[in-house]
Amino acid sequence: MSIVAACYYNEGKRIRDVALDEHVQWDKSRSDFCWIALHDPTAEELHAIQTTYQLHPVAIDNAMHPLCPPKLEVYNDELYVVAQTAELVGDTIRYGKMAIFTGHNHLITVRHGHAGELGTLRKQLEASPALLGKGVDYVLHAILHRIVDQYLPIFEMIEDDVLAMERRSLGDFLGREDVARIFALRCQLTHFQRTLGAMAELVRKLVRGHFPCISADVRPYFNDVADHVDRVQTMVNGLLQVLSSVFEFSSLLEAQRMGRNTRQLAAWAAVLAVPAAIAGIYGMNFTHMPGLNATYGFFVVIGLMATSCLILFLRFKKAKWL
Repeated sequence: MSIVAACYYNEGKRIRDVALDEHVQWDKSRSDFCWIALHDPTAEELHAIQTTYQLHPVAIDNAMHPLCPPKLEVYNDELYVVAQTAELVGDTIRYGKMAIFTGHNHLITVRHGHAGELGTLRKQLEASPALLGKGVDYVLHAILHRIVDQYLPIFEMIEDDVLAMERRSLGDFLGREDVARIFALRCQLTHFQRTLGAMAELVRKLVRGHFPCISADVRPYFNDVADHVDRVQTMVNGLLQVLSSVFEFSSLLEAQRMGRNTRQLAAWAAVLAVPAAIAGIYGMNFTHMPGLNATYGFFVVIGLMATSCLILFLRFKKAKWL
């Protein structure tokens, strides 16, 4: 069903359900408003609320698209806000869109994709009439606050994965799958970082600017949302640095291992070079060579080769090349 809820509120209390094409008679109070929530609505449903609440056609056209970066626009006395929802499905961050039309006496949300815990927000606000009675601007704050709060579990789950990978890199070399995983996480976190940056800019505008439908009493509430966005941004930036450090540390360990192997090969080559040279000389078909006719010549040459190998081995062992 496209219509999640469509209710009329007065003084923080839910009075009754309303239809999308119903013209409600408002009073002068800020606590008198309609709150309509739509999920993947049809073009007919959007046309109905456009006609009833006189919404701008550009905003309606934008609300029909399933994905759009966070933004804030003003159309006459209407405030149009687009926030980006996010959830972690398996190893992938999936994004959704929440378009919010805020008028003096109405708030209309058009959601595409996953909403997470947004479905319980209405019940929580209805349980606090004093807060709900502040008006549509407070409801807008509560929606943005809940969307930002859902970013933190995504970060925490990815953080656990990254820290586990960091611990593995200290004890062993990263394999091909681990390296691919690092780059995939880095790509997702970079996209997430861009989303957070756009959300932070959106909330800062609501804190600093003067917009229709946002009262001076409610504006300070958006500071809390901005603080939450900044907190998640800082943690994501730190996690990106950890990912880079894990990859660099693994590369250094790999280079160190390759250097150690190279030194070992060079040391063994040097150890075997002397006996190989002696054996090569005595393998030549010369008649007059030292020790050929001596009784113990063979054993002397073998002893010389073994002694040279032992001396070289001990020197390289002391230098920690072997």
